[in-house]
Amino acid sequence: MKKTILSTVLASVLLAGSLYAKASEIKTVNEVKHNAVVKGNQDALASQKHLINEAVTSLEFSAKALISLNQNKPKEAQANIEKALGKLEVILSAKNAPKFLPVDSSVTMREFIGTKADVEKTVDMVKDLLDDNKVQVARELLNSLQSEIDITVVSLPLVTYPDALKLAAKYIHENKIEEAKHVLSVALNTFDTTVQVVPLPLLKASELINVSAHLSKNGKKEEALKYLQAAEDQLDVAQALGYVSHSDTSYKALHAVIKHVRKEIKGKNKAEKLFDELKAKLQDFKEKVFSEKAEAKK
Repeated sequence: MKKTILSTVLASVLLAGSLYAKASEIKTVNEVKHNAVVKGNQDALASQKHLINEAVTSLEFSAKALISLNQNKPKEAQANIEKALGKLEVILSAKNAPKFLPVDSSVTMREFIGTKADVEKTVDMVKDLLDDNKVQVARELLNSLQSEIDITVVSLPLVTYPDALKLAAKYIHENKIEEAKHVLSVALNTFDTTVQVVPLPLLKASELINVSAHLSKNGKKEEALKYLQAAEDQLDVAQALGYVSHSDTSYKALHAVIKHVRKEIKGKNKAEKLFDELKAKLQDFKEKVFSEKAEAKK
């Protein structure tokens, strides 16, 4: 299963747009984190790939062709293959035809509720269980150490699928029914699956930083510091859960900027530019964390 980096467009959407309007409407830290998760899930659902109806219908005709062959109806199978190819004719003739046609899309979410210390405690428990050869129990615990939204897209490979249909048709014409069945069966089970991974702690940290910046700008220093600390805690959770990045920005760099922001809030409160820097660094980090996650799951 292949994984892909979350697009810059979606990453920007997830970072942009705060969940508050006025200072009087600021939510508690837990409410901000909850709202960030809700919004992240809504954005993920909205970003699902548009399914290509022609590709879906083509698959249906291919499946019917295989059924026809199993019922010893080669002419009917041939007709269904022709219909399957016909559904892709316009797409195939396009100058810049896509390599993959989405035929299914889904969104799943797993949220880890806890602190960095909770993650570390669970990891230690997993290690102890593995030492005792209690692999299945350890696996259950290890699976709980996920806090992410996964956007899964199943696509039809346009590079190989039409050729497979043509080969199946050729075999039917040559009365090589078993060979045709095999080719169709393989074609109907060969898909490209990509998963876009959105770590929830980074979504929460982004929104908490947005709120902190808003409060700081309006002179509410103590409140701003509280939300900034909560954002830093979420970065710690993300790091403990192993969401690392190919970005030039690191967790260490993010914490360093937060330290400077905190100092400015406590001092002359000229933190606005530093907040902008922090947001930019976190956005870059978010955009590139997914490729590292992808490699880990291939």
